[in-house]
Amino acid sequence: MESAAGTARRPRLDSLTGARFIAAGLVFVCHLATGGFFAAGTAAADGLMSATKSAGTIGVSFFFVLSGFVLTWSVRPGDTYRGVLRRRLVKIFPNHVITFALALLVYAAASTPLGTGLLNLLLLQAWSTDPTVFLSVNGASWSLSCELLFYALFPLLLVVINRIGAARLWWWAAGVSAAVMVLPVVAGLLPADPAFPATGSWLDGVSIDRLWFVYIFPLTRLFEFALGMLMARIVLSGRWIRLAWPWAGLLAVAAYVLGLYTPMLYTVAAVTVVPLALLIAALAVSDDAGRSTALSGGLMRRLGEASFAFYLVHGIVIAYLGEHLVAAHGPLATTESVLVSLLALAVSLALAFALYHAVEMPAVRRWSRRRPVTATSAAGTAPTAVPARGETDSTPV
Repeated sequence: MESAAGTARRPRLDSLTGARFIAAGLVFVCHLATGGFFAAGTAAADGLMSATKSAGTIGVSFFFVLSGFVLTWSVRPGDTYRGVLRRRLVKIFPNHVITFALALLVYAAASTPLGTGLLNLLLLQAWSTDPTVFLSVNGASWSLSCELLFYALFPLLLVVINRIGAARLWWWAAGVSAAVMVLPVVAGLLPADPAFPATGSWLDGVSIDRLWFVYIFPLTRLFEFALGMLMARIVLSGRWIRLAWPWAGLLAVAAYVLGLYTPMLYTVAAVTVVPLALLIAALAVSDDAGRSTALSGGLMRRLGEASFAFYLVHGIVIAYLGEHLVAAHGPLATTESVLVSLLALAVSLALAFALYHAVEMPAVRRWSRRRPVTATSAAGTAPTAVPARGETDSTPV
């Protein structure tokens, strides 16, 4: 499984690691807006709700495009399908299982049927059109259901994308981007009822089937993953357009603002996917050239490394504090709401770093590569490591 763009070991993408925390942070503030911390009808609650309509969707879309980019960027000589899939599963499942159990313990056990729980545990929940299934247990884990499909199909997609001539890569990227933009139109063919009963939120009146098709359905989100793969090949093949990352960042900010005013089905990805793809590529180009960015420093890199764990724990923390501090004591004053929000951030970060260091990284070190076979000669010489066929000594993506 070798990339057509070459086999040399490539530099770390520290800026993209830092950007992962920004994306996870956007999902966090999106869930703060709907977490009930701010009293409904107040200026603070309404303002936060209005300002974060694009936050969660752009954060998730960033992760989907980034996954395709980083996997393609990181393909190494000797990689096998089983090796790549093992590295990715070891990366996501230990954290998922721990946070799944934590969510059951904190709030979800009594309301989760066995079948729904099993679908969630196996990361198959996004294939259901029922919100009580695809948002079950730890609601944020629905996106991992999409990622699981991406990882399974990545080797097949890589073969196809590596066969595209360098001169045609931008045309393919434009075509995939256009497909993402057309998805809301296709979704309009689905039933308009039932609608999400989330009165006062961005989902108020949005069809469940239409939103599921555009936002949750793994096959439609596969386009964003494929776009990330194409952007990686564009950079690796020397076809980048020299767009500097600050300008790409401004485009992403403009898309975020535009998403505040578009219908929700378009906010999900249609208005943001191109700026996000350009930003990811531009940051990678800066890292590849050895140029530091605002996102490549030590602090941002450490936050980015724990961003996956942060993404999985923050919703549980918000739900717990919402039940024990907000619901139990009635509406909070704005100052109190801000303090509870900061507490949620602090607790989420603490749990994320604990999960990253105690679960995620030990699991990656232990199981990301096939253990070497040891052979001892009849003469009693010391054991010699025999690498498994097709394995490399590289770290997981």
